[in-house]
Amino acid sequence: MDLTLTHSSGASHSFDNRPHALVIGAGFGGLAAAIRLGAKGYRVTIVEKLDGPGGRGYVYRQDGFTFDAGPTIITAPFIFEELWRLCGKTLSDHVDLRSIDPFYKIRFDDGSVFEATADLEAMRAQIQRFEPNDLNGFDRYMKTSEAIYDEAFTKLVDQPFHQLSTLFKSAPELIRLGGFRTVYGKVSEFFSNEKLRIAFSFHPLLIGGNPFTTTSYYCLIAHLERTHGVHYAMGGTGALVMGMVDLIEGQGNRLIFNTEVDEILIKNARAVGVRTTTGAIIAADLVVSNADIGWTYTRLLRHQPSKTWTDQKIARADYSMSLFVWYFGTDRIYEDCYQHTMVLGPRYKELLNDIFEKKVLADDFSLYLHRPTANDPSLAPEGCDAFYVLAPVPHLGSGVDWQEKAEPFRKKIEQRLEETMLPGLSSAIVTSHMLTPQDFQDRLLSTMGAAFGMEPKLFQSAWFRPHNESSDVRGLYFVGAGTHPGAGLPGVVSSAKVIDHMIPHAAHLPKRAD
Repeated sequence: MDLTLTHSSGASHSFDNRPHALVIGAGFGGLAAAIRLGAKGYRVTIVEKLDGPGGRGYVYRQDGFTFDAGPTIITAPFIFEELWRLCGKTLSDHVDLRSIDPFYKIRFDDGSVFEATADLEAMRAQIQRFEPNDLNGFDRYMKTSEAIYDEAFTKLVDQPFHQLSTLFKSAPELIRLGGFRTVYGKVSEFFSNEKLRIAFSFHPLLIGGNPFTTTSYYCLIAHLERTHGVHYAMGGTGALVMGMVDLIEGQGNRLIFNTEVDEILIKNARAVGVRTTTGAIIAADLVVSNADIGWTYTRLLRHQPSKTWTDQKIARADYSMSLFVWYFGTDRIYEDCYQHTMVLGPRYKELLNDIFEKKVLADDFSLYLHRPTANDPSLAPEGCDAFYVLAPVPHLGSGVDWQEKAEPFRKKIEQRLEETMLPGLSSAIVTSHMLTPQDFQDRLLSTMGAAFGMEPKLFQSAWFRPHNESSDVRGLYFVGAGTHPGAGLPGVVSSAKVIDHMIPHAAHLPKRAD
């Protein structure tokens, strides 16, 4: 049975005889998968729990301010350009992406500042200022970052890792590059100055990893940033989301919002559709889940237990930290505040140990402060600034009661920002919204309220991560942060290319035997 549902446009698919692909979740992974499936000749339906697209890239609009809920930078625009080309279109005709340099500023607790930039001579000048003896190490590190990028990103990021042979084929080179080392450990081979070690090792936090446990493959980010730049979308990252939605609808496909999937339906060990929480059944020839991987296995596949990713294995996995995000607007403009600033606290390793290992909410914190209105004033009323500040915090395994702790924690962040970056902040706030680990669990159905799925440790990466194709159910695929290659926009969008390699063109899809 195929239940005909309509998007808000009213477009019906009752007489569309293309094979039907159903995508669960309209996050970046689900949107990218839908575009690729549409280009392969499928009729595609995306079913989304929220009232709009984006998932972690959802957009909040409040009191005349626009806030991107999640991703704020784009480091690999070519990944998106490929999606537009698949539709015979050009990204720049629909989305205004602009580069920013310096990429971001790092403010250490003592007030000193390091600026990350594509200009190698400017980087050397800063390293000279922090530690002259590390100049040679910097040059060697950038070459090492490039080598890791060429192997781990260029060759492997969009390749399926569901077969053990893929791991064996790539293992020798990845071992040679030191993948068994951690990011911090690898960086420390090249830098003796602690501030520089921090500046070149914090990047795993952007994808949910602890620099002291995350595989050193993520040292590739330094080369990725320098080579392809750091970009932002005018109108916010939500403009990129809406551009992807336009591509999907331009393919004659649709999105259904305010509709939560309760179960993936299986018949003869094959995915044949979904049942929603209202009991509606939507039949499909294949299913792609962009839902949290733990939620997919333990809830959506509860009547089809996995032989590999059992409930016990899902529960025992190590999950990323979560996030406390505060979105706020001010009735004044802070001209001296850069678009992207890391506002670091007094502790580094000790704070990360509290977050990832002890799972306690510490009294101090390090922050990522985003001021999109620095370059795009359209996101706030005239004479105002929009901000987003993010604090890494433990996932819900900590037992923190966020209903009780959220406002006191927000107030401490406000005080810290007022002391360091935004003088007079407390009297300038005119709008405010918070996102806590509890929201990641309740709103985004994320296991343990983790913000990025499973932690990207060596033995939770590549073949060791949940695969992009189910080994238990035919016609079932996975995209998003919880599967290969992992979290972050480049990884999540690349996961859709991974399944593109696996799924046949619609014209060659075997007929379903019902």
